[in-house]
Amino acid sequence: LWITSASFDLSNFNQTYYPNLIGLLNLEPTVASVANAPINAVLLNAAFDLWNQYEPETFPGRNNVNDYAFFAFDAAWTLVQSLQKFCSITSNTSSCISLSNATYCFDRFLFNSNTLFDIINNMEFLGVSGHIQFSANTTDRINGSYYVANNIQYSPTGINFVQALSYSDSTGWQRNTSTQLIWPGNTLAPPTSGAKLQGVKLILGLIQSTQYTNIINVTDALGNTTTQLVGYVPDLINLLQTKLGFIPDIRLAPSNHTYNGLVDSVVNGVYDLVVADLTVTASRRKKVEFSNSIFDNSVRLVIRTQPDIQVALFSFLNPLSWDLWLLIIGTLIFGSILICIVERVANERLREKSHSAAYLMIIWYTFGNFMGRDVELQPKTIAGRLISSAMFFLTLVIIASYTANLASQLTISKSQPIISGIDDIKNGKVPSNRIGLLVGSASLEYYLTELSGGNPNYYPLYSRDQIYQSLLDDKIDVGFIDTGNAEYMTNDVYCNLTIAGSGFNVGIFAIPMRKGWIYGNDLDVALLLLRESGDLNNLYAKWFQYKNCPDNSVSTAAIDSRALIGLFMVFGIVCMLSIFIFAWGKLHMTKKLTGRIYRIIDSLNKKCHSAREDAKKISHDSEIRELEAVNIGNF
Repeated sequence: LWITSASFDLSNFNQTYYPNLIGLLNLEPTVASVANAPINAVLLNAAFDLWNQYEPETFPGRNNVNDYAFFAFDAAWTLVQSLQKFCSITSNTSSCISLSNATYCFDRFLFNSNTLFDIINNMEFLGVSGHIQFSANTTDRINGSYYVANNIQYSPTGINFVQALSYSDSTGWQRNTSTQLIWPGNTLAPPTSGAKLQGVKLILGLIQSTQYTNIINVTDALGNTTTQLVGYVPDLINLLQTKLGFIPDIRLAPSNHTYNGLVDSVVNGVYDLVVADLTVTASRRKKVEFSNSIFDNSVRLVIRTQPDIQVALFSFLNPLSWDLWLLIIGTLIFGSILICIVERVANERLREKSHSAAYLMIIWYTFGNFMGRDVELQPKTIAGRLISSAMFFLTLVIIASYTANLASQLTISKSQPIISGIDDIKNGKVPSNRIGLLVGSASLEYYLTELSGGNPNYYPLYSRDQIYQSLLDDKIDVGFIDTGNAEYMTNDVYCNLTIAGSGFNVGIFAIPMRKGWIYGNDLDVALLLLRESGDLNNLYAKWFQYKNCPDNSVSTAAIDSRALIGLFMVFGIVCMLSIFIFAWGKLHMTKKLTGRIYRIIDSLNKKCHSAREDAKKISHDSEIRELEAVNIGNF
């Protein structure tokens, strides 16, 4: 529905445009008689008679006088009556109207002008255009405003203005009983929706922002390079254009423009709309109206990824304090001595051993019980069993405490961020001058309102890229970033940055528009349809939900081997010591065996030598006996 405030000549339009003009309303001020309100007919007739008498050539007839002529007459008549009363109360009867003697006409003024204005404000009469009364607080007449609404309708000669409605302060809007009000579409049914954006040219303001509005260079087949806008916002504009049919005139705001400055640009008429990652805030809503949500937003804290924590060599000992470890060792030694004393005589296995061997066996027994092993040695006395039971219970509690505390410490010792969420910022865990905020953003407004009490003690930055770079350069420790941009940049671009905690200051991104913008309802309906159809979710998935950075998350149930490397080293040392003892024992046994072999060989050699000597002696003796026998025989 179109409403104009001035009439125009309909004959200038081609007949093909007549259907588009049908139903248009022309709203204009009028005289009281048109609205069936009383007028001063005596004064009007006297004025017409004088006009016709002195200037008959300019008198158009009583029914052809323009309404604004009636307004001019009542204005002149008000001045005449006010001057008449003004002169009646002044003391200078010769010249009641006294003006200053300035040479320039616009510098001249009426003396006692306040008195004249008071007279006008207190006057009330019935004029030729209706009731006349003024007030110092308004430029309009009091209870004397009258309007007429003319409706464009078809007529036998084409189209024409037809009086359909009239208005007065006393009765309000009234329909003309002799005519019908025709609405757009040449129907008697009033429209149920607002103005449509079909065919309307809109100046759209955009601002460069990663993934929302990106600028890329595109080279065609001829080698010509042009810039192109891509991202969540350009895709959203394309969807809205398809649904609403408006003509977009996209203009990119300067890089140094703030988000608050974009809102001011809408107020000042630089842009019809601004489509950007612009958060709805109370201060901005005072200036403009906002559409339905185009993006559900919250603020996230971006920090540097913490390096892996260096685990101490003997960190497996950390669950228990050193004095507790010493107490445990002392308890084991003391318990071993007690068991050895009470079991030395009663236990036959200990009785057969020497004192040192028995004590070592008891220590092994105690240590085996402490480690949960089944040791063959069993106490025989009641005292020994009581001591063993007490040590078993002590062992149960110590191992349970050790296991729980070790798991807790290893979990906590994993790489932890410097902060866990917004509560750490509120508690002052990060110095205020190490907090980076985007100037002119909703995040800055939240910080000043909720965290710093209006104190601008933050680290000011002028683009999101500066926030990320400042984090990498260790100029700041925390950056406040909107959720979409933060998730994309930490998942795809800056793999050494991460998000701490959950979102806060939950809000929405929306499109700002001037207050009373007639197309607001059409835009809101289109945005709701896009949300219901899932198009907005698809845009979010397209531009924000993909990840190129490796996943550095580690299950809390897993324990890094470095945390227990000291324990394994102890185990290795014990193993090496055992191998050494075993090898030493084997070497000792080998030496003993070699010596024994040497002795056996030596013994065999000796026996062989003795046998040879005996054989030689026997042979020599036999030869002697044979010789003796021969000699005796000869004799």
